[in-house]
Amino acid sequence: MKVVLFNLVLVSAVCGSPRLDPLVSTKKGLIRGLQASDGDYSMFLGIPYARVNESNPFGPSVPYPDFEEVFEAYDDSAICPQIELFKNENVGSLDCLHLNIYVPNKATTRNRLPVLVWIHSGDFRVGFAGRFIHGPKFLVRKDIILVIINYRLGPYGFMCLNTPDIPGNQGLKDQLSALRWVKENIDAFGGDVNKITISGASAGAVSVDFHLLSGQEKLFDKVIMQSGTTLCPWVMSGADENGPMKIAEHLGLKTENDADAVNFLSTVEPKLVIAAAAELSLTFRPCVEKDLDGVEKFVAEHPINSQIPKAKNIKILAGYNNREMLYDYANKSPDSYGNDLFNQNLEKVFDFHEDRDTEKLVRQFYIGDENISEDVKWKLMDFESDFSFNYPTHRNLQKYLENGGTVYHYIFSYSGGRNYNKIRLNITEDGAAHVDETGYLFDVSILPESISEEDQLFIDRITTLWTNFVKYGDPTPTTSELLPVKWTPIDKNVLNYLNIDTELTMKRRPFHDRMAFWDLFFKMNKQFMNGYNGE
Repeated sequence: MKVVLFNLVLVSAVCGSPRLDPLVSTKKGLIRGLQASDGDYSMFLGIPYARVNESNPFGPSVPYPDFEEVFEAYDDSAICPQIELFKNENVGSLDCLHLNIYVPNKATTRNRLPVLVWIHSGDFRVGFAGRFIHGPKFLVRKDIILVIINYRLGPYGFMCLNTPDIPGNQGLKDQLSALRWVKENIDAFGGDVNKITISGASAGAVSVDFHLLSGQEKLFDKVIMQSGTTLCPWVMSGADENGPMKIAEHLGLKTENDADAVNFLSTVEPKLVIAAAAELSLTFRPCVEKDLDGVEKFVAEHPINSQIPKAKNIKILAGYNNREMLYDYANKSPDSYGNDLFNQNLEKVFDFHEDRDTEKLVRQFYIGDENISEDVKWKLMDFESDFSFNYPTHRNLQKYLENGGTVYHYIFSYSGGRNYNKIRLNITEDGAAHVDETGYLFDVSILPESISEEDQLFIDRITTLWTNFVKYGDPTPTTSELLPVKWTPIDKNVLNYLNIDTELTMKRRPFHDRMAFWDLFFKMNKQFMNGYNGE
């Protein structure tokens, strides 16, 4: 870090002892951070990388001006408008396009460290970058710089009107602005601009995949995708085209004109907009953008038609958890099993024109002639896990390989005391639910402070695998007592994967019977896929 000329001594108000805080000179100006109290690293919190346009908060962000004075990077509480997950409260403001940077003290302009950028999960409607979920100490102790970003969510991030003012995918473009900021400025923090890995879980992993698909410049050299790709059926499921008018009417303005609705909503307190969207059960998702003069397009075509030229010479680490939908099925009430479960899922991807024979085929594969009920809930869980997460990842693995990527595949199976969703939802069933691995990568506030010996060993293992990949492009450059197994990438003949559990085990072709069924199903029905261009 460039701190030599600008170090200042601050007095701690808490304990009265002197503390040396880092001051960094970036292209945007001077930024002062904090020394962490739980490790040998510095924190630069709440750095603004862009600004929401007040006159058009649903449209493109604008560059944040250079800092005229020292920016005090002490506050990571910014959160974009949403109904947050933990207390179900309507929170946030549009002053939220911030990022947090965590820098090991050994990072200098002479000792540059690789960079890991994390894009948070949350279904494109919730989530934030702060330490409440993303405590950095497990990762930064492995000598990498960690960057975590906020981006707009819900109607502010994903309203898609295909107009120059609101072309769509603003949340993804916020991420792009953040990545450009990192590429331009991370060297001032002791980061290596040639070793930037972008990563995320669930919607964060989907976002990473979109950056891999996009036509924009390559701002990274490696990617990590945990339980999510652009082929997940919930990604491009679309939003109600009349969403702005419905929200406006809900808030008192009835109009048949999108522009009038948006102009009105631009003057409304964001919490009211978020509440109205939730009360109306409206969803806002990534969309395929139209060509508009003077507008940067991010999603140019439906992901099922996209090639991945950026995958060439890219190192990719991608996988999912062994019981993804456990978070939904473990505590499911007996009366919540709808008879249309299979068709409701299939129609997110296919248009079978009321032909139920295909739905019957899928139903028979998973549950035979049994009724949809609690009696077969684990088989139903397998179906939804496969359809929503496992198979979309499986489909993309070969695509990455065909486009020149080196792909490390994994299944996360560990069931310990820090499985994020299982702890949050009080689930005691064995296995790993969706985004459970988060609790072993980050110091999550809602998880127990005390860490068992077994969980600590697991934290050490998974953070070493992940940061080895960030540093070397290989999660196991050498084997050791901690990592006794060599993780080999997939190739055109063998679908290798690492089963990440109490022990590390190399295996081949996970859930091979179920994945083979879906390979055949998609091959036979590709002409019915929503968005398929026929090529």
